[in-house]
Amino acid sequence: MDLRDLFQGQINDVLVEQMSNQFGIQDKEKAETAVEGGFTTLLNAIAKNVATPSGASGLAGALDRDHDGSIMDDISGFLSGTRQPDNTSMLNGSGILKHLLGGNQNQIVEMLGKATGLHKSQAGQMLMSLAPVVMGMLGRQKKVNNLDQTSLADLVTRGTENFNRQSPTNTSLITKFLDKDGDGSAMDDIMSMGAKALFGSIFKG
Repeated sequence: MDLRDLFQGQINDVLVEQMSNQFGIQDKEKAETAVEGGFTTLLNAIAKNVATPSGASGLAGALDRDHDGSIMDDISGFLSGTRQPDNTSMLNGSGILKHLLGGNQNQIVEMLGKATGLHKSQAGQMLMSLAPVVMGMLGRQKKVNNLDQTSLADLVTRGTENFNRQSPTNTSLITKFLDKDGDGSAMDDIMSMGAKALFGSIFKG
């Protein structure tokens, strides 16, 4: 199954409800945009990492070690803390973000907050909640389909391209920001755009 189809069909409603309850977001459309933006950003970061053999190997190892996909069985339970994993690293959203976003993490959180209307702290917590879900989704696909390192990288690349295809110009700004040299130019472009303009229409298509 394509990652975008999986997101639309099996994940988004659960995550929107979870984010709405966790952060008190009463506006469903706002919650959808926030989840969509977080997912798009994380997938682009992972795709950037797997563009090299060492990055692809690192992702495969992390999935085998810490992300078997069991989070997908009860996303709300794991994210709310009512269900505890056997492997606590599965829910280490902070560690996942540090690895994926590196020194860009603070500015990416700021970008999401500005674009989605969330407070910066909310945007950061949301990304930390979404990161284990994205890794779990990939881990489940790797396990079910017995994907090797190359096939996994291809799944991530194709899935990210499908997400980005909904709004290629605007998601290219996310990619540009992930690659930026710290001069702030990409942030200026991103901050000037509204959430709907920045994050396509995954929930609508």
